[in-house]
Amino acid sequence: MSVLLAKNIRQYMLVTFNYWNFTITDGALRMLVVLYFHDLGYSTLEIASLFLFYEFFGVVTNLVGGFLGARLGLNKTMNLGLLMQIVALTMLAVPTAWLTISWVMLAQALSGIAKDLNKMSAKSSIKSLVPEQQQGALYKWVAVLTGSKNALKGVGFFIGGLLLSLVGFKYAVVLMAGILTLVLIGSLYGLEGDLGKAKNKPKFHDIFSKSRSINILSAARMFLFGARDVWFVVALPVYLGSVFGWDHSWVGGFLASWVIAYGLVQSIAPKITGGSEAGVPDGASALFWAGLLAVITAGIAYGVQIEWQPELVIILGLLMFGAVFAINSSLHSYLIVSYAKGDGVSLDVGFYYMANAMGRLIGTILSGWVFQIAGLAACLWVSFVFIVLTTLISIQLPSRRHQAA
Repeated sequence: MSVLLAKNIRQYMLVTFNYWNFTITDGALRMLVVLYFHDLGYSTLEIASLFLFYEFFGVVTNLVGGFLGARLGLNKTMNLGLLMQIVALTMLAVPTAWLTISWVMLAQALSGIAKDLNKMSAKSSIKSLVPEQQQGALYKWVAVLTGSKNALKGVGFFIGGLLLSLVGFKYAVVLMAGILTLVLIGSLYGLEGDLGKAKNKPKFHDIFSKSRSINILSAARMFLFGARDVWFVVALPVYLGSVFGWDHSWVGGFLASWVIAYGLVQSIAPKITGGSEAGVPDGASALFWAGLLAVITAGIAYGVQIEWQPELVIILGLLMFGAVFAINSSLHSYLIVSYAKGDGVSLDVGFYYMANAMGRLIGTILSGWVFQIAGLAACLWVSFVFIVLTTLISIQLPSRRHQAA
């Protein structure tokens, strides 16, 4: 038993290492694209359009990727994600004249596919490595993976802004492609071939979840992440630079600090919400934390709308929003892995992250469009509406008593 546990921990550590390295490049690339193309004179709507395929193909990838993971093994889908990110970064290492909207959208499409293959593989693999009866341990492992990923995505934001200032866009993407190539080589040798492979080969129609709990949780997740991205992806970085006059390093550093703190809160979410075997969270927990997030978002939106100390409101409000959003996200990440079937877990997880990607797609488009026509306060009010919808949907999530039944 101890040999099996040691083997599982080694696999978990390798999966996490792959996920960490990928996440840093993903965060850095996001910040590079937003800041670099804003410097080139692109409008916020045009910048948002650069991420359109990134988010759209994330929707498709999570559905198809979960199917492929169950049939082929999660090691193959994770390594494929690393390879595609390397290709996407290399595509952007071209002369500035070649960086047309269509070319960047194509590179971002590959990056979006890569990101969701990698994330789906990492999250699904934990279900295969933790015994079914150890729900408290499962919650903690998921929280550590999710929290550390987001903390490192914040590091990626900072690295993106810093590299843009120090070496420029082209050399930044080349450097990241080189590092990921080394990670891929290690992953090809280290990850086991049967990780997450279903014993009964799923059919293609199995990509759509038949579980009521998973469908409800997926709908809540869609609006939750749409609420974050509608003001965070494009509107906030551009607002900080254009209204407050912050330079690239300040924008990247502030957003990086926020995401790092957000990830750390995710990592300790079990301590906040209860992570023992007897006290693992349920649907009632998700409902409470979604409602609290709605109240905080309304306060930020109102403060920005009346222009009362906007810099203070945004900084402090963003910290409160991030902390409570992190707990919401960590709860959802645990619940989906808990609800998912043990055999072919990537099918259920893939469907759930399809909804996550759909929310990001909606939020990204609205972030550029709403900010361009109505400003940051309007983006925040749209965020509030989305979180209210998340709260209403969460009422239908099963409590621990109903789950046991």
